[in-house]
Amino acid sequence: MAYDKKLDLVKVAPNSRPPVCKIMDYGKYKYEMAKKEKEAKKNQKVMNVKEVRFSPNIEEHDLNVKANRGIDFLENGDKVKVSVRFRGRELGHTNKGKMVLEQFIELTSDYGVVDKKPKMEGRNMVMYLVPKTE
Repeated sequence: MAYDKKLDLVKVAPNSRPPVCKIMDYGKYKYEMAKKEKEAKKNQKVMNVKEVRFSPNIEEHDLNVKANRGIDFLENGDKVKVSVRFRGRELGHTNKGKMVLEQFIELTSDYGVVDKKPKMEGRNMVMYLVPKTE
């Protein structure tokens, strides 16, 4: 029948019992599927990871500036990686870095929530924030 109509015989569900076949124009079918995929991709929101870095000895005003930068990223729908760099003897005072990160969380609490808690990765203490969903 497919040959007479100059169309293709396509297995729609090959794993079912009995296998389901359909007579259609396979090229047109592939084109439609590609078009649907492209449309679905267009509606997807890509989440980027932006980074905010500072040291454990950061002053209050500088921390506020960095927090505002983080808030901008969160408002744009991006994930924020907050990292505190420890250099030299600062590695002995990781509790100070943790306090700075807690201050940062406090400053950005209206716009984002903690995705991953602060933890040490080599010489850096890293945490992730994601935008609040409403």
